[in-house]
Amino acid sequence: MSRNIYHNKNQDSSISISKMDVIIPFSPDVPCDNNGQRMWWAFLASSMVTFFGGLFIILLWRTLKYLWTVCCHCNTKKKEAQKVNNPANSQAADGTPKGPDEKDEVVPASEVGWMTSVKDWAGVMISAQTLTGRVLVVLVFALSIGALGIYFIDSSDPIESCQNFYKDFTLQIDMFFNVFFLLYFGLRFIAANDKLWFWLEVNSVVDFFTVPPVFVSVYLNRSWLGLRFLRALRLIQFSEILQFLNILKTSNSIKLVNLCSIFISTWLTAAGFIHLVENSGDPWENFQNSQSLSYWECVYLLMVTMSTVGYGDVYAKTTLGRLFMVFFILGGLAMFARYVPEIAALILNRKKYGGSYNSTRGRKHIVVCGHITLESVSNFLKDFLHKDRDDVNVEIVFLHNISPNLELEALFKRHFTQVEFYQGSVLNPHDLARVKIESADACLILANKYCPDPDAEDASNIMRVISIKNYSPKIRIITQMLQYHNKAHLLNIPSWNWKEGDDAICLAELKAGFIAQSCLAQGLSTMLANLFSMRSFIEIEEDTWQKYYLEGVANEMYTEYLSSAFVGLSFPAVCELCYVKLKLLLIAIENKSELGESSILINPGNHVKMQEGTLGFFIASDAKEVKRAFFYCKACHDDITDPKRIKKCGCKRPKMSVYKQMKLACCFDCGRSERDCSCMSGSVHCNMDTLQRAYPLSSVSVHDCATTLRAFEDEHPSTLSPKKKQRNGGMRNSPNNSPKMMRHDPLLIPGNEQMENMDMNVKQYDSTGMFHWCPSKEIEKVILTRSEASMTVLSGHVVVCIFGDVTSALVGLRNLVMPLRASNFHYHELKPIVFVGSLEYLRREWETLHNFPKVSILPGTPLSRADLRAVNINLCDMCVILSANQNNIDDASLQDKECILASLNIKSMQFDDSIGLLQANSQGFTPPGMDRSSPDSSPVHGLVRQASVTTGANIPIITELVNDSNVQFLDQDDDDDPDTELYLTQPFACGTAFAVSVLDSLMSATYFNDNILTLIRTLVTGGATPELEALLAEENALRGGYSTPQTLANRDRCRVAQLALYDGPFADLGDGGCYGDLFCKALKTYNMLCFGIYRLRDAHLATPSQCTKRYVITNPPYEFELVPTDLIFCLMQFDHNAGQSRASLSHSSHSSHSSSKKSSSVHSIPTTNRQNRSSKAREAGHKQNATRMNRMSQERKWFTDEPENAYPRNIQIKPMSTHMANQINQYKSTSSLIPPIREVEDEC
Repeated sequence: MSRNIYHNKNQDSSISISKMDVIIPFSPDVPCDNNGQRMWWAFLASSMVTFFGGLFIILLWRTLKYLWTVCCHCNTKKKEAQKVNNPANSQAADGTPKGPDEKDEVVPASEVGWMTSVKDWAGVMISAQTLTGRVLVVLVFALSIGALGIYFIDSSDPIESCQNFYKDFTLQIDMFFNVFFLLYFGLRFIAANDKLWFWLEVNSVVDFFTVPPVFVSVYLNRSWLGLRFLRALRLIQFSEILQFLNILKTSNSIKLVNLCSIFISTWLTAAGFIHLVENSGDPWENFQNSQSLSYWECVYLLMVTMSTVGYGDVYAKTTLGRLFMVFFILGGLAMFARYVPEIAALILNRKKYGGSYNSTRGRKHIVVCGHITLESVSNFLKDFLHKDRDDVNVEIVFLHNISPNLELEALFKRHFTQVEFYQGSVLNPHDLARVKIESADACLILANKYCPDPDAEDASNIMRVISIKNYSPKIRIITQMLQYHNKAHLLNIPSWNWKEGDDAICLAELKAGFIAQSCLAQGLSTMLANLFSMRSFIEIEEDTWQKYYLEGVANEMYTEYLSSAFVGLSFPAVCELCYVKLKLLLIAIENKSELGESSILINPGNHVKMQEGTLGFFIASDAKEVKRAFFYCKACHDDITDPKRIKKCGCKRPKMSVYKQMKLACCFDCGRSERDCSCMSGSVHCNMDTLQRAYPLSSVSVHDCATTLRAFEDEHPSTLSPKKKQRNGGMRNSPNNSPKMMRHDPLLIPGNEQMENMDMNVKQYDSTGMFHWCPSKEIEKVILTRSEASMTVLSGHVVVCIFGDVTSALVGLRNLVMPLRASNFHYHELKPIVFVGSLEYLRREWETLHNFPKVSILPGTPLSRADLRAVNINLCDMCVILSANQNNIDDASLQDKECILASLNIKSMQFDDSIGLLQANSQGFTPPGMDRSSPDSSPVHGLVRQASVTTGANIPIITELVNDSNVQFLDQDDDDDPDTELYLTQPFACGTAFAVSVLDSLMSATYFNDNILTLIRTLVTGGATPELEALLAEENALRGGYSTPQTLANRDRCRVAQLALYDGPFADLGDGGCYGDLFCKALKTYNMLCFGIYRLRDAHLATPSQCTKRYVITNPPYEFELVPTDLIFCLMQFDHNAGQSRASLSHSSHSSHSSSKKSSSVHSIPTTNRQNRSSKAREAGHKQNATRMNRMSQERKWFTDEPENAYPRNIQIKPMSTHMANQINQYKSTSSLIPPIREVEDEC
């Protein structure tokens, strides 16, 4: 265009002018050079003079300042030397010192202060520390982008042209922007500490080459596009501006913006330079080699150049352009190869897992964090989203700082309707806000069960709890903990409140508790693990042991509120009704005290009456079946035989009156119908207000309602006729209401019994009354050598084989011992515990074990058969194999090598039965729990007795495993596939193997019902309470306490036991009887609640089998056929008289077998002759001390903490056969060398 104008003008004026001098457009309207000569050098000179002139002034100033400083420094040294030599010169002629104003050099303080204040003010203005500074910084950036936009507009015009400042609007705006930039440059210059480095900054260079040319344009009425493209370098500060505005908060977003801004600013700046030189040409070529390229074509050229594509459609022609492209390719290619993939990765990751959770209206969500792996997530989802639960209307949000791998990502996609994953950390409040933690229903924290350092893993989870509670104090948290002692740290968190649903699932505590319960009832660990896990029903047609096992596996634990039809009935009555009619097994209820505190009562007995709104704990196959207990209506469903037809009816259920509740309970006790019963007369009904005020009914009555009625009748004798009195008097002697069958209150035990139970001088229990306790002992006093152990009669004991060393993590043996020392066992019922393992490791654990009685240590190794024979492992009730070294091995298949080797070693041992026969039939050697002096009708005859063991394969063993797949190595005769799930394998079904992975299901079970965790801890820990945990957090040891009525009342709780059907009161049902009949008989007669069977594996075979392995059957149906070899799992009531009858056996040991059968014993059937029973009890009490003293001199002490007044365990033995007597005489010499097991303390 400029060339055309030039040629036209040349033709009109006929003036010969060289083409080089006439290259810019001009017109008469714009007062510009009429010759059209280029003056680009004037614009460039203004920038260069400004830059180098300022640089020269700064350097000159620094040089002068340096010279001045050197001179002043020399003078100062001379003056200081003079002051040192002549200190008198520093004083005035009159001898007075110089005043503060009389200085050699006076520096005006006002000038220094003014400069400093201006410098500080300028620094605050440009540092964005104040609101004004932030506004100024943002405004400068915005104006820089605006100036860049004006450049884009002007780039469509020629490089240099004549412009009238007063008529060109864009030039006016650009002038305004640059005036502002000049002022901001002045602020920056004043605030700069180092003026030289400030002058060389990128932003300063941008100002030098963009601001002065604008003023030159106004003066010359010319516009030169020049170096205004340098304003694009301001884009580098884009991330800083966004951070000032709190838009960028995460490191990834800041990094992404930084990369993009650097890449774009470099790209645009280089395109501007190419646009300038290509449209101008080379100066040494008289600008003849220029080409017309738009700015955006130059942008395109640089992009294809950086990407190494180079199509060739646009290229540089000038020498300057080509030279620039050579250097730009080196840097641009490196920048493109580095920045673009990183930008793409950040953008893709941000879109995938970096968003925020959007909650769905009407749908709750939970946050799961911690140890997020394929195994932990799959186990959690399989149990949480199980079909047996009600419709789970909950979304699961996983939060983890590491992106999932392909397998885990595929798992999330399969559950995309209910599962979302976000990458982040719960320690970052921003990430907590992304997952809406404040509105979440709960937060679940998973732990790494295989971590080599459990304390470090617990510390990480505790920090997660602290972070979450700090962000949202009211959020409910359920966390997994590995070590029991680390639970105490959770109590230090102010907002941690277990009453509001916060729970800590301690894997070590529960694992040890499950194993300890297996020591009391073998196979119980498997049954409990299956009950608290959601398993689908697998139907098998063949008549194999797997068929019956899997039918029981399909049962789970559920909770439901009881219908008002059960109000007023006792717990055994409701339990029987639910099992027989509703096909549900009720094992516990929730009791709320008058203060609002709730507790769980497991098989509480017939003294507990159901009230309105009682929560029950049921064993059933799915949640729909449990609804029957809530919908049951006596009027509508009384005659229904099919439990599936029991559904919600239209009956109105008003709250039952107190009179109705008491009459219903009374009628049930007397065995009559409500219509025929005359227990309550009309006058009683009329005086019900008085009765209610005198005897209010709590949520769970402490006494029987019938007893309350009788008390009312005694106060109002005229209300009942003599016939009715006689009828009620006869009711007192009925089996259901006899004193033996009712729950005993320690305060109601008469005379000597109460005094012995409440011995205020001896500490027999801990301060809570939940565990047996003894004064702390030094570990050297409980160490047994191999010879001492061989000379000690060990029978009915528990052998704990532990692998560990000085560096091993502690497994928490206290959690294993505590359930075995629960106070609901009498002292003589406690099984001695012998630890076999490294003494160095056991020393570390001993601090938590030194307050438990009947504990001893044999230093050695569980792989040594000599050590195992020394502790009579063939006579033990259970052998537990544990390892503290499992998580220190990387190879998963080798993690359980020690436990597997120890188990196989024990199973391959052979034993001589002669010693076992001798010890099992000699007086004083009967194992604990085998009380042969009790009557044949007592359920103690049904307790499991120790069988003859001649091979290690028959020794009861439970082995702890870390890796589930290693269970295939425990049993060599099973057909388990390596890929079979743990609960389907034979060792787990038989209760001989236990893995901590089965506890994963407790996370989801606790979320859906927080009472489940309380129930399982009550069952397996022996009575651990939050109060006890707080005590252990203070002292890390049990504290002894004196026996008080309150602590003794804590002993009154049921325990798990196993009943055998080949002997005892249930022997008639063992051969072909129905399980339902056994259930009802045990419940009515002894208040025992049966809930499963431990059956021989080959019991279904027609031919006899030598296999002694058993498997678990949970909650069999009513018509399930029993066999004589079955063992029945039951919840047995605590008997206060067991200890007294235990003491009375000392006196009766010399009496005949017939007289011993008539003496008082454990769980004896009550007789109507109460006077004979009382006299015998008093007689036994008078002779108890004498019997103890006579036997003391004949016995040697085994436990070193045995008190002086301890008495031996004397048990009446039934008459022996001639053959057995001959065997005993044969080994008489041997028996004289074996001392009997001694009791440590007096029985209460």
